[in-house]
Amino acid sequence: MKDEDTKERLWNTIKNIKERNELREEIDVLKEEIGKKYEFRNIIKGNSPAIQQIFKLIEKATHTNITVSIYGETGTGKELVAKAIHYNSPRTKYSFVPINVTAIPSELIESEFFGHEKGAFTGANSRKIGKFELANKGTIFLDEIGEMDMNMQAKLLRVIQEKELTRVGGTKSIKFDARVVVATNRNLAKEVEKGNFREDLYYRLLGLPIEIPPLRFRGNDILILAKFFVDDFCKENALPKMEISSKSQEKLLKYPFPGNVRELKAVMELACVLTNSETIDEDHVNFNSTNAKSDFLLEEDSLQGYVQKIVKYYLQKYNNNVMVVAKKLDIGKSTIYRMLKNNEI
Repeated sequence: MKDEDTKERLWNTIKNIKERNELREEIDVLKEEIGKKYEFRNIIKGNSPAIQQIFKLIEKATHTNITVSIYGETGTGKELVAKAIHYNSPRTKYSFVPINVTAIPSELIESEFFGHEKGAFTGANSRKIGKFELANKGTIFLDEIGEMDMNMQAKLLRVIQEKELTRVGGTKSIKFDARVVVATNRNLAKEVEKGNFREDLYYRLLGLPIEIPPLRFRGNDILILAKFFVDDFCKENALPKMEISSKSQEKLLKYPFPGNVRELKAVMELACVLTNSETIDEDHVNFNSTNAKSDFLLEEDSLQGYVQKIVKYYLQKYNNNVMVVAKKLDIGKSTIYRMLKNNEI
């Protein structure tokens, strides 16, 4: 009986080892697939010179462990670039841990970053592992880093420099090895000048700067992205393939896209829903961004033409009150009266 028990235990042990090895292999395959998904030349669409330069910088970033700072307006795809760097680097087998600084209340941010011990504060009923520990051997992505308060900036600087942290309420120093990638839509150099951002942290995070251009500066990339979003939406929703009419394309190229790629995606998905055919016409392309600039900026004009449109816009807005409009625009009343007299507005 004892020999049978020994054989059974041995068999179960071998079986468990085999299952664990198979699980590891499956995890490796999945991680490889994730890497392919974020192969940046496939997932970041465009062929403009600005985007080609971004590709070159991402390539450089994937071959080293240098800290990367990503700059760009809201909606330009900063997190996508961060993921492309991680999943095409030697750290791809480990975690990519994103944190949006603005989404965490200031009183909880230290605990969220570095974790806490049980009883560290009211409500800390158990130990919590922080994001930096979770990112060990992988990448931690700090989005909207420019919004972090000065007190937390000092703590972050120490942790990044020493590559060790202490959980809130703890005494033990914990070593970690995580690549740091940060992103912001602010000009951090100017924030340093204003006293809103620590100069020492700024230089510690600067590393390899990657500035993502706004969509309005990317020319025909707008049409490449628009087609990609339409095709993707149709595929996900089992819709027939759709074409974007030439008039729609012209309309897209004239629009400044204050919401950038994120806005374009929303606009094209709505257009797919609004059309009743397999063609997206200009009536289906709607710009409803609260940040959108006034319509007169969508068409090229002379300086004088823009001035006339601006004055006309303000007169309509303030019920033709010339005194108010003159004050708002800081121009003379006589200028407005002259434009009215000459039927310029």
